[in-house]
Amino acid sequence: MKENTLQSELTTAKRKSAKPMLWVSMISMTMFFAGLTSAYVVSQKREDWVTFDLPSSFFISTILIVLSSITLILTQRFIKKNNKSLSNLLILATLGLGIGFIYYQYEGFNQLKSVGLFFTGPDSTVSTSFIIGITFMHVLHLLAGIIVLLVVIYNHFKSKYNATEMLGFELGAIFWHFVGVLWIYLFFFFYFIR
Repeated sequence: MKENTLQSELTTAKRKSAKPMLWVSMISMTMFFAGLTSAYVVSQKREDWVTFDLPSSFFISTILIVLSSITLILTQRFIKKNNKSLSNLLILATLGLGIGFIYYQYEGFNQLKSVGLFFTGPDSTVSTSFIIGITFMHVLHLLAGIIVLLVVIYNHFKSKYNATEMLGFELGAIFWHFVGVLWIYLFFFFYFIR
């Protein structure tokens, strides 16, 4: 009896601490990107600053990341309704959209290179180094999001989530949506602040 009580208390403590810990980590990531974008703004005063249009692939990747958040929200709704077939389809669509986002980010880097804008080297500029560096750091965070999403998918296919047990799914979804919102912020930042 004491063992069951102890296990119940541990489960309750885990539930109470999981989301706040995730929020603290997301706040630190937000501060990291706030520092990078602040440095970008300060660097605009340099004489060698070059302005350029965002690659068209970044527009496509933005649409894909927004769609992936929508499919993940729908996945959660269908899990709660016990609709396994639709939730399976939607969570796999979320993964596909996330991979598509990474692909179009890579294409965006290639588009920058094709017009002579490089991250490093003698032909690089401060502005292109910033945009490629910041975008690359976001892609690394999205790769972490893909790993989280793969864990959520694995647990989903093992039927660990249902209408009453969604903590792992919710934590993964919060992080995924955070990465999406972070990209939207970066996209509009680079679009309007050149």
